[in-house]
Amino acid sequence: MTTWTDRTADRPISLTAPNGIDRAAHHRLDEAWLAAAWSHPTTRAFVVSGGQVLIDETPDGTTELVMTPSFEAPLTEAHRYFLGTDDDGVSYFALQKDTLPGRMDQSARAAGLREAGLLLSPRDAGLMVHAVALENWQRLHRFCSRCGERTVIAAAGHIRRCPACGAEHYPRTDPAVIMAVTDNEDRILLGRQVHWPEGRFSTLAGFVEPGESIEQSVRREVFEEAGITVGEVEYVASQPWPFPSSLMLGFMARATSAVINVDGEEIEEARWFSREDLRAAFESGEVLPPYGISIAARLIELWYGKPLPTRGAAA
Repeated sequence: MTTWTDRTADRPISLTAPNGIDRAAHHRLDEAWLAAAWSHPTTRAFVVSGGQVLIDETPDGTTELVMTPSFEAPLTEAHRYFLGTDDDGVSYFALQKDTLPGRMDQSARAAGLREAGLLLSPRDAGLMVHAVALENWQRLHRFCSRCGERTVIAAAGHIRRCPACGAEHYPRTDPAVIMAVTDNEDRILLGRQVHWPEGRFSTLAGFVEPGESIEQSVRREVFEEAGITVGEVEYVASQPWPFPSSLMLGFMARATSAVINVDGEEIEEARWFSREDLRAAFESGEVLPPYGISIAARLIELWYGKPLPTRGAAA
């Protein structure tokens, strides 16, 4: 398996840019260190609730994660998650709450990762990804899968322990493949899921099954969803995708057949596009591009050769 990773260096994939945060995992079991870090005046915290955080626009036009000193943060002991430290020694914590706190100045607003991930700095986006992933896992894994007892949080939010049987449970990440499939005419295969808006097309994707390699998964998913057989598979890059707990593994794949036969259950429509076809479809609004935060957009761009055109714009 070869890699295209070097071809993405000029434009980092959303949520993957270096963010300057050291997760400092060796501190997660050190209760004394965590207590001292939480009490330090430079420590910053923010609330995550239902996959959302508060963001705010600054006077200079940038968008930032709303954080407060730890001594001003809402109270929560059990659901306080240590996210890491930066180069200046500042520690960051996320607080899981049932609702986001109100803001007296009314300037901040709630946002999910699909929106905020495109607006925030790499540091803030990285902190949010970590916090949202932990919150999703914590909400969905409150009971021991071995004996059914309610578990308790440990390791600053990165472990759940069962007080009955002693089992330890760790945050789950589900590998998923996402692929830009091209044919021998160098056209790209894009599909539309049944629940997407009319005109929204993107690359095909699916979860890796037990006992399956990622290359096998690419070939199986493309055949199941579009009836296309795939030969060569090249890895491109990965992207954290906590919706709720995936890691997207991006690929370029070469089709060995061209007749499309969609499954009708997950994929409602699939089409081959030349570069000219796609440019015209984007510019006319006939086809809506994939969401900007997704690695799908970068996979399509790698094939297209330049940033994707927008509606009404000349390529």
